[in-house]
Amino acid sequence: MRTASSEAGAVAGAPLALAVPYYAGLDYLGEALESARAQRDEAWTLTVVDDSPEKRGARELVESLGDPRVSYLANPGTLGMVPCWNRCLEVAEGELVTLLHADDRLLPDYVDTMKSLAAAHPEAVALFCAAETIDARGARRFSLQDDVKRFLVPRGSGDVVLAGEHGLRALMRGNFVVCPTLCWRRAKLGERRFDPRWKQVQDLDLLARLLFDDETIAGSRTSSYSYRRHAANTTAKQTESLLRFEEEFALFERIARSADGRGWKSAARVSRRKTILRLHLAWRALVSTATLRPAAAGRYLRFLFSR
Repeated sequence: MRTASSEAGAVAGAPLALAVPYYAGLDYLGEALESARAQRDEAWTLTVVDDSPEKRGARELVESLGDPRVSYLANPGTLGMVPCWNRCLEVAEGELVTLLHADDRLLPDYVDTMKSLAAAHPEAVALFCAAETIDARGARRFSLQDDVKRFLVPRGSGDVVLAGEHGLRALMRGNFVVCPTLCWRRAKLGERRFDPRWKQVQDLDLLARLLFDDETIAGSRTSSYSYRRHAANTTAKQTESLLRFEEEFALFERIARSADGRGWKSAARVSRRKTILRLHLAWRALVSTATLRPAAAGRYLRFLFSR
């Protein structure tokens, strides 16, 4: 019979599986791979899952490293972002699996942090950490929307633990979990996956479903991940097109209905108000006005006042 201490020891000694869903950007991919190779805990494996149309460059980059921990896998054709994320979860070999985004970087203690969290919270289906924001060149940058997330994290001095209505309400006040920092415990995750119907909110949707399933999610308040914001990334494009807001408003309504069905009235109220989404739209309109982009400001405001 395995004890909690033996499970903690097994987690600490086993490799953490990193899977990189790759579509484009070889230079960024090279940085992501080097950030893995710079981990203080060297017990990890990494698979680049190539979802690019041409399948050119990523294989050669992986082979040039000559690192037996790093492997390459080509998808049949191009699956698309969310199906590729799900394939990463399927092919990564390990109990703990992180989807390292190809344009991001791990900080040197990321693997340590995830293993420590997993050992401390054996009940958790998912683990996460805080993240710093970097720009296209890899330099630290100010990002209001990312820095605000630090103020949304439930107060306390220890690890963040999300469970039940309290955990859902905290997330619906504002999703402070930086998606690519998430590390999944595959045995507990089971067959649950990202819903490919979404293009922007698939992470929040899965986290909410897990909480409705009475699962626990644990996080570290320490930054162990570098999240890159640049004009070419998917989030930036889907913010400009308003797709992210369309999906966010739809998901918040869906979660409110599910919370009502569970009798989680407080979480349902927070979800239905969508305060964080309305503030984000107003801020986008203000920034667009200040940067002399009246058409963009008008789009944000029209969307805001139509909801």
